Amino acid sequence: MLENYTNMNQVKERQEELVEDLSFFDDWEDKYDYVISLGKSLPKFPEEKKTAENIVRGCQSQVWFDASFEDGKLHFIAASDALIVSGLIGLLLKAYNDATPADIVNSNADFIIEMGFGNNLSATRATGLKSMIDFIYKTAQKYA
Repeated sequence: MLENYTNMNQVKERQEELVEDLSFFDDWEDKYDYVISLGKSLPKFPEEKKTAENIVRGCQSQVWFDASFEDGKLHFIAASDALIVSGLIGLLLKAYNDATPADIVNSNADFIIEMGFGNNLSATRATGLKSMIDFIYKTAQKYA
């Protein structure tokens, strides 16, 4: 059993940890507070990177994503002008930031549904979340 765990990719491990972290909260208000706190702890997004090419299309609020490839890993930075979206970015960065492109490509985004966000986000927020996830996976595919 331990052997299977150590062979699991880093992204899948992080996703499982996020599902577990959110399972401690009994109601959605507490979950949202946790997610918003993740957004508040995001590193500052450089103003010079808030360009049209870094805007994630399909999001209700403004969202910027940027990626760099260093030492075999993808590093993402992102920002939004909305608190809950910033929190969703925080979740995504906890799962995918500084992971190898192969680990990202060989994972899926089912953890979002497992955390309950499939049923508890507005349609426009869900579309925006999908757009951010698509950006991450498309970027990883370029480098995989």
